[in-house]
Amino acid sequence: MSVDSGEKWESAAMSTKEDQRASRGQRYSYAQWLSITTRWKDNDVYGHVNNVEFYSYFDTAVNAMLIERGLLDPQSSPVIGLVVETGCRYFAPISFPETIDAGVRVAKLGSSSVRYEIGLFKAGEQEAVAEGHFVHVYVDRAGRRPTPLPAELRGFLATLVKDAA
Repeated sequence: MSVDSGEKWESAAMSTKEDQRASRGQRYSYAQWLSITTRWKDNDVYGHVNNVEFYSYFDTAVNAMLIERGLLDPQSSPVIGLVVETGCRYFAPISFPETIDAGVRVAKLGSSSVRYEIGLFKAGEQEAVAEGHFVHVYVDRAGRRPTPLPAELRGFLATLVKDAA
């Protein structure tokens, strides 16, 4: 690799980072909320919450919301959501002990799938410290084959459809 091509790559990487930072999610663009308290074990040796824990927060926010509304019983629901895609963008660190607000919205509602988007916010802050997504494909529990979303679940998820703005 020549010096020139290395500089071009570095420049492209920097502009991508700047674009991502400029597009930090705002609190108003999420529809449903859950407060999550960080735990001692969430911090890593660098003194902030480790990246892998953010995925746990995303999962907690979505599944707690569904369980709370009686739309998911992890032990017996005949239709369950399996994660087939996930991603996260990190903007600022969080640490124990902090309580964060997890905002949830639905970006896409298919016949048997849902794209959830989750923003994590420090208390009182309007810009996300991290934003992630995951796609659930809903399947029948026994056969693990895709199945249409149950009407009650679809109805609730439709209320969470919101543009990223």
